[in-house]
Amino acid sequence: MDNEELHDHDQKAVSRTKTTNSTKIVMAEAVQAEEVPTLPLGPMESISALEPEIAVRSVASTPVVSMPEPLVVQPSEYHRSAGEWVQIWKDGIRPAYLPLSFMPVLLGSTLAWTQTITLKAPFGQFHLTHFIGTVLAVFFLQAGASLVNDYYDYVYGVDTSNSLGPGGLIQQGLIKPTRILSVGFLALALGAIIGLIVALRGGPFVVLFGLIGLLCAYFYSATKRSLSSLALGELVAFIIFGPLITLGAYMVQTGGIARDVLIYSIPLGLLAAAVIHVNNMRDLESDGQSNRRTIAALLGVTWGRAWFLALVLAAYVIILVLGIPRGAPHLILITLWTLPNLAVVASGIVRTDVSPGFHLVMEELLKLETAFGVLLAVALIVAALIPVLPVIPFHLFNLI
Repeated sequence: MDNEELHDHDQKAVSRTKTTNSTKIVMAEAVQAEEVPTLPLGPMESISALEPEIAVRSVASTPVVSMPEPLVVQPSEYHRSAGEWVQIWKDGIRPAYLPLSFMPVLLGSTLAWTQTITLKAPFGQFHLTHFIGTVLAVFFLQAGASLVNDYYDYVYGVDTSNSLGPGGLIQQGLIKPTRILSVGFLALALGAIIGLIVALRGGPFVVLFGLIGLLCAYFYSATKRSLSSLALGELVAFIIFGPLITLGAYMVQTGGIARDVLIYSIPLGLLAAAVIHVNNMRDLESDGQSNRRTIAALLGVTWGRAWFLALVLAAYVIILVLGIPRGAPHLILITLWTLPNLAVVASGIVRTDVSPGFHLVMEELLKLETAFGVLLAVALIVAALIPVLPVIPFHLFNLI
């Protein structure tokens, strides 16, 4: 074979090698057996030797594994006790807020009783059944308002992210929404019936006051245009928990009305308005998410603090105006014993700008409002009894 033949043979071999190494699609009918790439058996045997062996074993002799009791039981498997249900519904009616309605009833009834105390009748006239009926009426109305508020907060997405606020039975999955609404309507109906029975003793104005209270209890949170979402929460609280309930309780006892009762009711109304305001300051974030307009949202934190302090301090200014002048019942100044509580509340509202801080301020204010109302009632009773103390033993002897 000469050089030219060797050269042609080498070129064909190179061409065949390139063709073999290049990627191409071949049909099964056209490919030859020697053209199919294969792997040596040696590496395949090595790979097989490295693979783990699979052993099939019986599980019949496997020991039984005991599972611990679950820490959280599924709701479908859990049955609450009667005590737990009582606690749940107790949280739903928000007992911490009940002094807002009880204190004006106490004040109005006290004013009615002390004005009947004379030397001839040192024990005055007090209708206990009317007082109890008034307390029950305002209790059911406020409890119903709290439950209805819980329902509509759920419907309109209010306070869904607020873990500090009271209620929230639906949001926590404790009670069905329809049941909350049904019990709320039942409480409002009971309050309206009891209130109507009691109001008939006080006259048509008390009936009107009761109707206003019932409507405010429902529409405070009901519908998208609720009173609380129209920046009217503080005004409603001032009217209901100030003049309206105080005058109603007074008229149930006496059947008449007096200007002094209206003046004495104003401090309690101002404190109640301050409670609602700081409650709204606490809920600023959740109210903003639900487009709920409140005075706290309109004023912001800085001016909201100033408005809060103005409401609280105004209550004490009225007490000073009523108690300092000559001939005034000076004993009502013992309500100033709550000034340490006031200092705690004022310093708290100034120093905080977060929801937990505002919540603590509201709790302290509720305690202050309760102490304020009790001290005011005690002062009025003592002031009325002092002039008749000399004749009380004789009347007690006659009773015996």
